[in-house]
Amino acid sequence: MSANATQNIAIEIKRCRPLLGTFVEITARGGSPEMLSDAITAAFSAVEKVMALMSYHDPFSELSRVNGKAARAPVQVSEWTFRVIEQAQRLAAESDGAFDVTIAPRLASWGYLPRNPSNSRAERLARWSDVELLPGRLVHFRRPLHVDLGGIAKGFAVDRAVDALRSAGVREGLVNAGGDLRAFGDSEWPVQIRHPRDPLAGGHAFALRDSAVATSAAYFSRKRWRKCWVCPLVDGRTRLPCDDTLSVTVHAPDALLADALTKVVFALREKSAPILQRHNASALLLDCAGQCAFIAEEKSVPARA
Repeated sequence: MSANATQNIAIEIKRCRPLLGTFVEITARGGSPEMLSDAITAAFSAVEKVMALMSYHDPFSELSRVNGKAARAPVQVSEWTFRVIEQAQRLAAESDGAFDVTIAPRLASWGYLPRNPSNSRAERLARWSDVELLPGRLVHFRRPLHVDLGGIAKGFAVDRAVDALRSAGVREGLVNAGGDLRAFGDSEWPVQIRHPRDPLAGGHAFALRDSAVATSAAYFSRKRWRKCWVCPLVDGRTRLPCDDTLSVTVHAPDALLADALTKVVFALREKSAPILQRHNASALLLDCAGQCAFIAEEKSVPARA
């Protein structure tokens, strides 16, 4: 390796922006400062594009257009939106509905999503099987319903940011969107999982290399609703909140899978093992006592630091 190549790998640029309802931090190594800076700008643009397409909160997003029209007639969507809904439907089928993007009315009733004036009993009864994907990137709802891609789109945005960095010639880097991380290149990146009982303390550490990891937990989102505790982690089969005393971390080849599979594991626990194995993924459960439990083959779990 030449001296210039070694010097370029040593150059690192890191930037952070508020996006996706959290902070997105992008680190890039391997290139000139100008190239790395331009690559990070392109990566943030990719994240912004995902937001513009799939935000439930934005009334002008493509997803909002689908939610408003797809029950009346099929709506054509972009390649990215179709890919995310398609993957969500695949995971819904594999998990027997534990992962279900039609839970928006339930989350809206708890105050996690904007309330929709048209929210009806029919929408509350809708399930993932009421979403129909047709040739030509058409999305059709068999009954009135609202789709929320919040449980999968953030991971997809991380993946698109990584694609942008790689396309620009970046040799290695890390994209971190509020706990959804994807690393590429030869370096190992230290990761610390928060302790479910004390989120300001570390509960488990490992190293991430050329793969993705996502953590879901309720420590910052748990709240009271009608004398009960609720959180946005919902079992799609029952429409009830999942156990909020745990954190679930999934290691997978890409961030979309890692993001979505955390919700599957929350609902299914040990029964999620076949799904994880099918996607070359594994999970780590951390309870309030700091005890760890692994699901699927441990060799797929990130090595301990």
